[in-house]
Amino acid sequence: MSKAPWYMDTGKIGLHHQRKEKKDNPDPSLQETEWYARGARVGTAATKFRKGACENCGVLSHKTKDCMERPRKKGAKWTGKDMKADEVVQDISLSYDAKRDRWNGYDPTEHQKLMADWELIEEARRKRKASELDKDAAGGSSTAGGGAKADGIEAEFASSDEENDDEDRYIGKGGDEEKLNAKSKSTVRNLRIREDTAKYLRNLDPDSAYYDPKTRSMRENPYSGKEAAQLAYAGDNFIRYSGEALDVAKREVFAWEAGERGNNSAHFQANPTQTALMYGEFKQKKDTLKDSRKQAMLSKYGGEEHLQAPPRELLQQVEHYVEYSRTGQVISGAEKATVGTRFKEDVHPLNHSSVYGSWWSDGKWGYKCCRQFPRNAYCTAGALDK
Repeated sequence: MSKAPWYMDTGKIGLHHQRKEKKDNPDPSLQETEWYARGARVGTAATKFRKGACENCGVLSHKTKDCMERPRKKGAKWTGKDMKADEVVQDISLSYDAKRDRWNGYDPTEHQKLMADWELIEEARRKRKASELDKDAAGGSSTAGGGAKADGIEAEFASSDEENDDEDRYIGKGGDEEKLNAKSKSTVRNLRIREDTAKYLRNLDPDSAYYDPKTRSMRENPYSGKEAAQLAYAGDNFIRYSGEALDVAKREVFAWEAGERGNNSAHFQANPTQTALMYGEFKQKKDTLKDSRKQAMLSKYGGEEHLQAPPRELLQQVEHYVEYSRTGQVISGAEKATVGTRFKEDVHPLNHSSVYGSWWSDGKWGYKCCRQFPRNAYCTAGALDK
């Protein structure tokens, strides 16, 4: 604290750099200076139109396109009537800070008028409240119904200061905030649970998920390498893309696209219920159209059997362990069955008992069973044996 920055370091130990520096010559533009004279006029109005003046009102201080008067059917240039006096034009030079001061030129008397109006409203409210309570007391406020009615009058004509009185609140048991006010019942307001861990304290590693202090958001998962579904907090992106968030985003995109097509009734913020119903109808019609196109393609080209899912028994995982020796013999476990092909096996046409190509003679292939060379020859092995 006692160490001064380099641009204020004088070589002496002290706290002079902690105090606000007093300027001997303050900026005169920040003091009470002359301001624009709004609505002020110079002298009297002219009697005839002057060259270069506004064609609408006859003022030399501005042009026709900058005129703030009501556009006339025939301007002062052609009628020569109802000429306006010239406006006061000032050239006030302001400093850098004075130009950016939002309260520069504000008249404090305007706020005094506003306070006077509010005081009149409060006085009228108090008088009306007193008259209502007198009427209730005259009608018999000793009963339970009269007491409830008096409480309703207190709540209806309560002052705005009493409604916004947040200084009479304290933290009660359970972490809830209770209002101590005899004129209204205690209310409960949910506060942030003190046991909640801040996002930037989830993972103190500087190379972990980035925390944006301006928006108080941490989009990535601070616990990298862990399953997001098993964590209490897995980043803002996980919350954004889980639950009904995707459906809400789809409805919003549907409202945008419908607005671009000319349907102004679909608005995500103004008509959320109607937009949701329209999105449901759109989705149903889209699915129906997709199914009809699918059926038309299948009916024209076929192939519906390829779209059927295989049995669940073929998709199940089975633990099958087999151990072999160096020579390829099974040591432990059962050997897997030979995988069959898509062709039919052990089927011999034309009464043959062997396949074509099992016999070779004189440079030709044939059947071994009957020793014939033509491929479409009928087997005569049984007749030859007889």
